[in-house]
Amino acid sequence: MHQFRLYDATADKVVAVESIGPIDAAILGRLAIPHPSAAGDSQPRAQSVYVCGITPYDTTHLGHAFTYAVADHLIRLLELLGQRVHYVQNVTDIDDDILRKAGEVGQDWRSLGNRWTRHFIQDMQRLNIRPPDHYPRASAYIPQMVQAIETLLQRGLAYVAQGSVYYDAIAWPKFGQISRLDADELLPTANEHGNLPEDPHKRHPLDFPLWQAQQPDEPAWESPWGPGRPGWHIECSSMAAALLGNTVDFHGGGSDLAFPHHECEIAQSEPVSGAQPFVRHWFHAAMVEYEGEKMSKSLGNLIMARDLLEEVSPDALRLYLADHHYRQPWSYSRHDLQNKANQVAQWSLAVTTAGGKGTEFDFAPQQVVAVMDAYLNDLDTPSAIHSLDGLAQELLAAAQAGREVSAARRTFIRLAGVLGLRLVSAMPEAPVVAGWNRHLHEFNGAQTADAAHPA
Repeated sequence: MHQFRLYDATADKVVAVESIGPIDAAILGRLAIPHPSAAGDSQPRAQSVYVCGITPYDTTHLGHAFTYAVADHLIRLLELLGQRVHYVQNVTDIDDDILRKAGEVGQDWRSLGNRWTRHFIQDMQRLNIRPPDHYPRASAYIPQMVQAIETLLQRGLAYVAQGSVYYDAIAWPKFGQISRLDADELLPTANEHGNLPEDPHKRHPLDFPLWQAQQPDEPAWESPWGPGRPGWHIECSSMAAALLGNTVDFHGGGSDLAFPHHECEIAQSEPVSGAQPFVRHWFHAAMVEYEGEKMSKSLGNLIMARDLLEEVSPDALRLYLADHHYRQPWSYSRHDLQNKANQVAQWSLAVTTAGGKGTEFDFAPQQVVAVMDAYLNDLDTPSAIHSLDGLAQELLAAAQAGREVSAARRTFIRLAGVLGLRLVSAMPEAPVVAGWNRHLHEFNGAQTADAAHPA
């Protein structure tokens, strides 16, 4: 029997995903995995997935592309395993960074966010990355955020100071459970990610804002504590609960979000709902580096996906991203990207060479199982690519020898599809385009939820 397993940050080991049962090798080798409804459940529970979305400016860099490609691998694998998926990805359209950027470029924060979100969506379409079922703006969920903050105040986990509301970090003893940071590492790490330890309204330097009192020239919404705007961390907690419920099966983002963002999400969500755990499985995409440094907006060393797509095909870039294990940091290499472009061209040739009417060729079940086992083993896409390359060579040789290869071609396309590869077309899948287009119109000049005192 074969089992889907993912890394568990709290336990620091790879564990079974218990909501997806063991799969018989014979079934796996035929890719004949039944939908859960076949077992008699007419409405099987969907696997819920939440991925932290972009702050919409200076996108889409290679680190963004890697994070959302990893999420795409997970979703496509879940679906290949017969699972329904309910996927949410947010847009952080109101926070300190977007307001700062809007001020730098002299543009209204809403217009700036809309423009860059459209840009991001177009990049996701070109990369054939699945759209979420829901793509909410943070600013559309202010009432839910206010309600959650009120609950935290009632629970004694937050306090009001000068029109702002802060989470009392000392009152939550589990900080560091998924990042596994020691107590003396928490504050320095939080400071690297925007924490303001010198804020005079805080009781403790590690406390973080749930609600920020309005500052001059900033947008604001009314609240029981006066006009202001939500803190970053409460945004994702509230949107996840509103759209997916109190417990999420899979929650992901970049590894730089593990602390403080995801730790803060847990600290908010579990006491608000009373449900534990907030997340069953966390997955964090490792950082992408360039010339020995983390690729980031602040360092100004971004490699943009759109620029790379001027040099290579979407399939080539997708294969290049997938050739790195999602938990291992890596550095951009133009040479390696070109190698993947050459490799994916061979794969495309393998699935488009017609073959003939000779003896039927198909892959042995154990060959299919080898690819699937790689996917099932903590999304080990590099190992899957290694096995797929061998299959591509066999398929091409069989087709060139005039053998009947239709069944093997279908199998290869399904297996490579977990990586988001098209192979037989230069265009993204029609549902990918249509799904993102459904979200795109929301950012064609649309405004955010009404602010009490817009800038």
